Amino acid sequence: MRPNARRTTLADIAQAAGVSVATVSKVVNGRGDVAPHTRSRVQELLHQHDYLAPVFRHTEVVESPTIEVQFKGGLKSYVAETLEGIIDSAAESGASVVISKASSAPHWARDLVSAGRRAVIAVTSVYTTAHLNELARSGLPLVVLDPLHLPDSRVNSVGATNFGGGLAATRHLLSLGHRRVAYIGGPAMAVCNQARMHGYRAAMEEEGAQVPEAYVRPGEFTYETGLLGAKALLGLQEPPTAIFAGNDEIAVGVIEAARVRGLRIPEDLSVVGFDDTSLAQMASPPLTTVRQPLWEMGGAALRTALRLANGEKVESHHIELATELVVRASTAPPREETSARR
Repeated sequence: MRPNARRTTLADIAQAAGVSVATVSKVVNGRGDVAPHTRSRVQELLHQHDYLAPVFRHTEVVESPTIEVQFKGGLKSYVAETLEGIIDSAAESGASVVISKASSAPHWARDLVSAGRRAVIAVTSVYTTAHLNELARSGLPLVVLDPLHLPDSRVNSVGATNFGGGLAATRHLLSLGHRRVAYIGGPAMAVCNQARMHGYRAAMEEEGAQVPEAYVRPGEFTYETGLLGAKALLGLQEPPTAIFAGNDEIAVGVIEAARVRGLRIPEDLSVVGFDDTSLAQMASPPLTTVRQPLWEMGGAALRTALRLANGEKVESHHIELATELVVRASTAPPREETSARR
């Protein structure tokens, strides 16, 4: 909308659609007692005229603010545990949460405003400039939880100390006596993956341990990446004696690849994961991993979203919570007499 331009009103939309203001109001507020063809016509006009329902008007009639939580992909352990933190924090704050898959439909943000949403939390999703512009036009605050890419300066985000976690994981393996340590991670350009990988490289460099090019393998944060990456690493002429995996799913894939090859964890190969999801405890053997405080991150994202929805300023655009190494049974000193090329 141009500066000083008159805001489109419900009366303008009603006149253009040939219906009453009450009917337009029903469409804006998601009421069901409107004929489908009338609803479609009114919604189209709302979009054409860039009508934005005042975000704060909802607080006059709705006691609990509603936050939209969007995620992309499957509902895996990582997402489920962050959602639990969001939901628990919402319950404590008296807020409501609606969970959905990330959408690229036209005017999706305006539709969220019309439905009474006060802010959006995106779990790891990649938001383009078009997404951000749509949110800005709609007046909806956005908080990205564990962003995959460096967020726009307009975006508030919550993450963890990924570099420190990668450093701690690799130092643990080095302290056990491993020198041939490989890294299998997520997407090469993902910020969290880069930070974990740089932590790994920093630990290797400070110990004077070599990092052959073949020892660093990007992929996706999936079981399949661990399976295929470990298969390739264990087939090298000089395979690693330890593998640091970018998340727990990758680590479980590594363990399976080792089992298929007839290797034992940790006697023949040590494995460290990242996240400390329920997978880490259910793995066989239980997984040494870097605990990312997923529940706490979800709560921090929810509280930040509520503050932004209420028009408050936040102290920092990015919140980082501390990671912690959790040592279980998947790591041990290397056995030099055992060949990982078995």
